[in-house]
Amino acid sequence: MDSKRQGQTIDVVIGGEQLVLLPEKACWLPQHQALLLADLHLGKVNHFRKSGIAVPAAANDRNTEALIHLLRQWQPARCIFLGDLFHSHYNEEWEVMGQVSGHFAACQFELVLGNHDILSPVQYDRHRIRVHRESLQVGKLLLTHHPLEEHTGWYNLAGHLHPGLPLRGKARQSLTLPCFYFGPRGGLLPAFGAFTGLARIRPEPESRVFVVADGKVLDVSQPREYA
Repeated sequence: MDSKRQGQTIDVVIGGEQLVLLPEKACWLPQHQALLLADLHLGKVNHFRKSGIAVPAAANDRNTEALIHLLRQWQPARCIFLGDLFHSHYNEEWEVMGQVSGHFAACQFELVLGNHDILSPVQYDRHRIRVHRESLQVGKLLLTHHPLEEHTGWYNLAGHLHPGLPLRGKARQSLTLPCFYFGPRGGLLPAFGAFTGLARIRPEPESRVFVVADGKVLDVSQPREYA
């Protein structure tokens, strides 16, 4: 694996493919003109609010605005979601996704199904979202929602876990930041959604880790003390 810094983003070669890691917690595959995102969980805020939990509705707007910003900036031919695009059963937030896919008609939207993607196939067809049930191969990468336990010969990129790296400062204070994680055979994308939470990871030897902080992607792969 090799990487090159470019301002707020980082270029990294993973499994023989070039990825541009973005501070919006997504990545760009320039050779395939493809934008990769994991775990948007659109509609999650509506789901909790319907259950009587007072979650700020602004999280919905942040998710949509961030997605639109990336689509305008990179103008992808493909936008691929690595599972959990929508959090639960149908609600009005799904129609917002339909407006986005309709506006960016030149982009093919694709979804590798996650455990929360339980909408009817009719709903995906309505909004021009091509569904892949278990995996999708793009170049030398095998894209899935759940990380694969067995090696397939392809480098596996997945979502699902919402990876976060715990860091500890000199004064013993600790902070967990969303991260891109790349092990020898597979990697994890951070959760794109604004209301998703983090799962603390402990990097394996020979892994690469890039945290998202202050609008930048930072390489923290060097040996350090983990919280």
